[in-house]
Amino acid sequence: MESNKYIAVAYKLYTIEDGERELIEEAKVDHPFQFISGLGTTLESFENQIINLKKGDKFEFTIASEDAYGEFNDDHVIDLPKHIFEVEGKFDVEMIKEGNIVPLMDSEGRSLNGMVVEVKDEVVIMDMNHPLAGADLNFIGKVVENRPATAEEIQGMINMMTSESCNCGCDSCGDDCEDHAHGHGCGGYCH
Repeated sequence: MESNKYIAVAYKLYTIEDGERELIEEAKVDHPFQFISGLGTTLESFENQIINLKKGDKFEFTIASEDAYGEFNDDHVIDLPKHIFEVEGKFDVEMIKEGNIVPLMDSEGRSLNGMVVEVKDEVVIMDMNHPLAGADLNFIGKVVENRPATAEEIQGMINMMTSESCNCGCDSCGDDCEDHAHGHGCGGYCH
């Protein structure tokens, strides 16, 4: 695979679960999803489908769940002690409620997100599966740009990947994160 290409794509991302198709994300031509190939900021299976397309090419492909975010794993639904969600000695009722995505940190200091499933008396049940676990991903779109990346673009992406200031909750980061559904923004939902 050729590395270090600047690629911008406009697309609609649909999930397919149990035969049902649902639009979950859209990157429009005037604000496309952008990445540099070979840096690991997108799903490899997504990048492989796009890398050899030219500017203006249209695409439609589906990535099976096992090549995207894997199957839903019941072992990733965990009980966490309620006290770890306290702020200044009080349980954070504003943030910790059913359906909210909560930023957490594992024992090795890595950031990750979990979804609050239920708040009980002593524990909070969290789903640590990727939001798209178990779903096949169907992308329909168009290549807006595909060219060699400049040294500045590559350095800029590396800086963003290592920056602590990018706390947008998406795996690829970049200036378009907040515009993508679920705050994950990417072709899709990166790692």
